[in-house]
Amino acid sequence: MTMGAPPHYQIAMPASGYLTVLELQDSEIAEVPASIGNLFNLRYIGLRRTRVKSLPESIGRLSNLHTLDIKQTKIEKLPRGIVKIKKLRHLLADRYADERQSEFRYFIGVQAPKELSNMEELQTLETVEADKDLAEQLMKLMQLQSLWIDNISAVDCANLFATLSRMPLLSSLLLSARDENEALHLEALKPEYEKLHRLIIRGCWASNTPQRPIFRDHGKNLKYLALSWCRFQEDPLQLLAPHVPNLTYLSLNSVTSTNTLVLLERRFPQLKTLVLKRMPNVNKVEIRVGALQQIEGLYVVSLLKLNKVPEGIESLRTLKKLWLLSLHKDFRAQWDRNGMWQKMQHVPVLRI
Repeated sequence: MTMGAPPHYQIAMPASGYLTVLELQDSEIAEVPASIGNLFNLRYIGLRRTRVKSLPESIGRLSNLHTLDIKQTKIEKLPRGIVKIKKLRHLLADRYADERQSEFRYFIGVQAPKELSNMEELQTLETVEADKDLAEQLMKLMQLQSLWIDNISAVDCANLFATLSRMPLLSSLLLSARDENEALHLEALKPEYEKLHRLIIRGCWASNTPQRPIFRDHGKNLKYLALSWCRFQEDPLQLLAPHVPNLTYLSLNSVTSTNTLVLLERRFPQLKTLVLKRMPNVNKVEIRVGALQQIEGLYVVSLLKLNKVPEGIESLRTLKKLWLLSLHKDFRAQWDRNGMWQKMQHVPVLRI
């Protein structure tokens, strides 16, 4: 072994064929032996956050496997034999390219196996890379409830989003562009069912996106919305509010916008959590009386130009957690001068 190189760990496979759960999350293992294919009763394999780089073809013999969790490993490609596992319901697979999560593609999906469409029992598929064949492959996976797709290019959007719109059980969807400059065209995303309530979009929006069917017609069904790396010419809170009245969670991360964010009365009436993070233009936040009446968690982080206390923040009487971190260097002095510790003493968890 080279001096300083990490040790190479391999699993010692249990002898019992009756084993149903193999949980190795956060362990130091780096290799999965071919003998894993002998554990024919396995229903769950957990390899999350290990150093494993590949899976053996023998995994295709695990006919009873329901869940394979290889998130945050080093695995780039699934073995061809994975499509033989007809009972597989939950496939969780991606790798971290940037542990600090500051880069646009800090996590990367795995390549879809060529016969992905054979896995008709799949309910969870997180995360798969988009390619020209993915839309056709997904047409047979109508049991999907949670789907994360990475590396989407503009030319993929129409076919891919039309297929997603026909999925009757889809409730959670992540769409991530190929890079921060690739525009996602959402015209074809027109859910035919009301199940979709969790939507995560990473990347630029094409123009007039808030007027597209996913917001104009389906927005009332959304409970959870997370947007990152979007570019707005106006205040995204005012732009979105009329279309998503039932949100309980909203996150804006690495989003460009106007300098001022305004939360109006009776907007976001169900919202419990609001995250505003890495918004480089914002230097002022206004919270009007009667806004955010159900809010429990407000997280304002890395708004480097925000040097004043958000107007009206003391009116948020339901707050349980408030984070105001990594803001302008003058923010803390402004907080102290305004006597905010006294005004916000009703908040149990307060970080400044």
